Amino acid sequence: MRIRANNRTTRCAPERLLAAAAALALASGCDGAADTETTPVPADPAAAHSSAAQSCLLLVWDGQDAPEVDYDRANDQTAGGAISCATGASASQFRDAIEAIRTAARSGDREAMLREIGIPLLYIDAEGNRRDLGDGDTLDAVFDEVFDPATLEMLRNIELGDMTVEKDQGAFFELGSIWLAVPEPGARPRIVTVNRQALGEAAEAARRKALADPAVPSDSPDD
Repeated sequence: MRIRANNRTTRCAPERLLAAAAALALASGCDGAADTETTPVPADPAAAHSSAAQSCLLLVWDGQDAPEVDYDRANDQTAGGAISCATGASASQFRDAIEAIRTAARSGDREAMLREIGIPLLYIDAEGNRRDLGDGDTLDAVFDEVFDPATLEMLRNIELGDMTVEKDQGAFFELGSIWLAVPEPGARPRIVTVNRQALGEAAEAARRKALADPAVPSDSPDD
């Protein structure tokens, strides 16, 4: 099934992340005489990938007061690539944002949920109609439509390990039902897209998988 993309303008392209990280490294400099030799490019693709991710993390951490270095390094890789390079945020920042979103969805705290939403918010309804909710008053007026019971139920159970990142787009869950992004490197991730059409497709895919796989437990204890 095709993942529904988040068609928002890039907020933090990985190329800019790498360039800025390189600038930070040059600015910090090294003691003693300058080394005129060019650092060789790692022949191992995995090593090159690790180096690029580390550069992205350096830039993200530069915008934080107290980065969780060990956690971010250990959890930077997810489906789609490095969290830091694709989104401009760290794994710990996404962890904290996801926890806040889950808590708001479980408690039904409208104000807490509104604090986790980026403005403008792109809303795609079940029929695929798109709306940009460009201010808080507009979002507040349609809040119950956007965050209906099905969407809130999904948000109550999201986990960092279920997240996929996409270059120049951000991070998403459930085939693109929810997208999170940051306005600049190191900023807190917020919900920028709610896609009810994708959520319906994700639910249908889950139902088909359950019917096709007898090992998947039924919702009914009598089945």
